[in-house]
Amino acid sequence: MWFLKSDPGTYALILQSYSEARIQIGQRHQMDLKLGYYIYVGSALGPGGLKARLSRHFRKSKPHHWHIDYLREFVNPMEVWYSFSPERFEHRWAQALFEMNGLHHIQGFGSTDCKCFSHLFWTPTVPDFGRFSRTVGGDVLSFPCPVACQLL
Repeated sequence: MWFLKSDPGTYALILQSYSEARIQIGQRHQMDLKLGYYIYVGSALGPGGLKARLSRHFRKSKPHHWHIDYLREFVNPMEVWYSFSPERFEHRWAQALFEMNGLHHIQGFGSTDCKCFSHLFWTPTVPDFGRFSRTVGGDVLSFPCPVACQLL
């Protein structure tokens, strides 16, 4: 992504769903896709950092490795909330979203390797970056996803 450095960090990918469907997530799970917005929380601490990880998430055609890869086929990226840090904040961010009124967690999504309830949340309304950044604290930035990201 041209706007992000290859530094490590944590991100929340804001995705929009324009349809409803029952979709397959991996070999054993299904999910009811709803109209509205999804917030997926992750970290990118390895080689390439945020730039590499988000570039991958923006592509629809790719091998399926994570739960988000399956969901990404049915939703469009709208915005990215992110923070540059070698520290893993994804669990703190997921907990903050879990505790926010108006957001509904998708049990176990993206959190099979940790103790979080979920790393994916749904809301029928546009997610509020200001509310989120005040809740988690720190230097959280926001970047609207250009149309080019939605077409990859």
